[in-house]
Amino acid sequence: MSLTVRSVDATLVLVPMRRPLGTSAARVTAAPLLLLDLRTEEGVTGRAYSFCYLESAGHAAAALVRDVHEALAGTPADPAAARSTLEARFKLLGVRGLVAAVVSLVDTACWDALAIAAGLPLARLLGAPLKPIPAYNSNGLGLIEPAAAAAEARELVAEGFRAVKMRLGRAPADDLAAVRAVRAAVGPGIEVMADYNQALDLPDALTRCGALDGEGLSWFEEPVRHDDYAANAQLTATLRTPVQIGENFAGPRALAIALEHDASDLVMPDLDRIGGVTGWRDAAALADTRGIPLSSHLFPEVSAHLLAATPTAHWLEYVDWAAPVLREPLRIIDGHATPPDRPGNGLEWDTEAVARYRVG
Repeated sequence: MSLTVRSVDATLVLVPMRRPLGTSAARVTAAPLLLLDLRTEEGVTGRAYSFCYLESAGHAAAALVRDVHEALAGTPADPAAARSTLEARFKLLGVRGLVAAVVSLVDTACWDALAIAAGLPLARLLGAPLKPIPAYNSNGLGLIEPAAAAAEARELVAEGFRAVKMRLGRAPADDLAAVRAVRAAVGPGIEVMADYNQALDLPDALTRCGALDGEGLSWFEEPVRHDDYAANAQLTATLRTPVQIGENFAGPRALAIALEHDASDLVMPDLDRIGGVTGWRDAAALADTRGIPLSSHLFPEVSAHLLAATPTAHWLEYVDWAAPVLREPLRIIDGHATPPDRPGNGLEWDTEAVARYRVG
């Protein structure tokens, strides 16, 4: 079934987080989410959302969506055609950063519309079964003192997860104490990931990650600047604990360059930054050529479908930031997320909640 775009609209909401996100870069207590609706002449609506980090960025992205509507209204709701049109529209501005995220949103919404029109869950449209994907709980575990981190880790595991992620970037001795407190709290059967959010330079990373190398962590995520592939490659070659990067890959080409540099043991593309569903599929194919495990970054509702269709699928990062505005939030059962067995990517807005949290 071919579809034609009737309108593209965006709504910015600011959703309070159950647990604040405290990282080495910032502390976030509410999630600015841009909700996209791509409506077609055939009555099918494709949906996607973006985590904008800052409310101001959400307003800027919403303004860009008005240009998207002007460019796409009356054209095929086809991911490749839409991307081509938008890349031409934004050529002088440059298709990167916020613009690239908006283009990714449209790509994801187009795929959702196609799956709904086909009467298939997105995973099945991509040729994959609706299989359970192991998920780690990434809600919270920020830069809090060790006893509080241990208590929060126990709460996260009690929600049905077999893995959690903590943020690092305190003083070195405090990081070590927090890691040991969390490990003691959850026991040996629970995996613990650690994220530095690019807080370190290479000498500091070699020292600090080296001091934690025997603490049983599942990975060190972004110890240094994400695009310093030489530094990441040195860490990868030196440390026993795997190095994870990828949330900042600006399209599949960045992933290809990282792979050429052996810059990590693991990769975790972000749906918005990698290029939506289309970019994710290209990234997954590249990871498959090297046999490198691929996890997701944020957007668990859509990422569950994509990981089901990813040959080297590893972990789904679970955050519940969009759950308050979803009619049917993603469910975690026995530490796994299974894509819902309904047409599309599973996103449907709770209109009353959207009205409650809407800004601007």
